[in-house]
Amino acid sequence: MRIKKGDNVQVLSGNDKGKTGEVLEVNPKDDKIIVKGVNIRKKHIKARKQGEESGIIPVECAIPTSKVNVVCSKCGKATKVGYSEEKGKKVRVCKKCGATIK
Repeated sequence: MRIKKGDNVQVLSGNDKGKTGEVLEVNPKDDKIIVKGVNIRKKHIKARKQGEESGIIPVECAIPTSKVNVVCSKCGKATKVGYSEEKGKKVRVCKKCGATIK
């Protein structure tokens, strides 16, 4: 998987097209990610203990990784991720400007 936790990504399609956010969680088994402020749904919470509040809270839901691209920190554009080798280690690079992605 080319997207990692903590990356800034831009949504390419769907209701949140064009939005950017940080990756909070990655699920490689289902090929999905959770992005902060994207794909927000309402969740109804019931009070389980006395003193707890029930209500409706907004929750970020998972989206497929194919619907997002990583935003390069150097050029600031949404780009595909490539790989190259530096000092014997495999590193991720921006396909547009060639900068390493951390």
